[in-house]
Amino acid sequence: MQNRITSLFNIKYPIVQAGMVWCSGWRLASAVSEAGGLGLIGAGSMHPETLREHIRKCKAATDQPFGVNVPLMYPQLDEIMQIIIGEKVPVVFTSAGNPKRWTAPLKSEGIVVVHVVSGAKFALKCAEAGVDAVVAEGFEAGGHNGREETTTLALIPLIRKAVDLPLIAAGGIATGEAMAAVFALGAEGVQVGTRFALTDESSASPEFKARCLALKEGDTMLSLKKISPTRLIKNAFFEQVQALEDNGASADELRALLGKGRAKKGIFEGDLTEGELEIGQVASLIDTIIPAKSVVDELIAGCNNTLKRLAEQRF
Repeated sequence: MQNRITSLFNIKYPIVQAGMVWCSGWRLASAVSEAGGLGLIGAGSMHPETLREHIRKCKAATDQPFGVNVPLMYPQLDEIMQIIIGEKVPVVFTSAGNPKRWTAPLKSEGIVVVHVVSGAKFALKCAEAGVDAVVAEGFEAGGHNGREETTTLALIPLIRKAVDLPLIAAGGIATGEAMAAVFALGAEGVQVGTRFALTDESSASPEFKARCLALKEGDTMLSLKKISPTRLIKNAFFEQVQALEDNGASADELRALLGKGRAKKGIFEGDLTEGELEIGQVASLIDTIIPAKSVVDELIAGCNNTLKRLAEQRF
């Protein structure tokens, strides 16, 4: 399967592994790239020198293209970007901010730039900024979400109508059937987070992975809306947030509860009670931890089988 996404990244399959905090180190990124997709190192949970180490280990582990995901709210953003440029990372995904500041400097270094959006108006800003592609992420996704709470099914055609940029769909995609569905809506690639978070190579703790495998429908909910809407597993920390929000807490009060390192405590260290447990709604469909390559293979097989089945149907 070759299209604008595979050509842009020089990869075999139009599958991108999301750059997730505390899950997306060099092991996961290199495994996905070796399997024919595009692996991303998640810089959001890394100090600058830690990121440099992961980039170099990823280069040693694969000769295939990979990238780095950078939240633009990162406090040491200039240093992070200089490391990425200096290490000649071929692809950068940016999120959580305005893409205008860094798109041109990165592209001038020969780096492909992609920005994550949650609405059509943000996609238009990306086109104005000159990005090479956009990720349209519906609010089914884990972690930080758009305030619009637009679902993937509604979001993809809206963004396809707004811009002609290469379009990657994200949010609720863990199967080949879902991949085929978003392609039908105008996507040219998929960004997959939750399914890759629950793989052998993910750096998430075993406790976190096991908790995610046990999730049922409705066990995650969008929370922290006054700060940055985030999809969380319901646990004691979530209940504390919910109680504050129900009582009209201010953004500052929520930030005080959140503190520092709450996501690390939950996802990386495995504190299932007081940790911030970020995962997508689609986790309730997943019941096994498998290698990243198996995820890529299953996505492609499932997508091709679905497209074949649909081609045989007539109404």
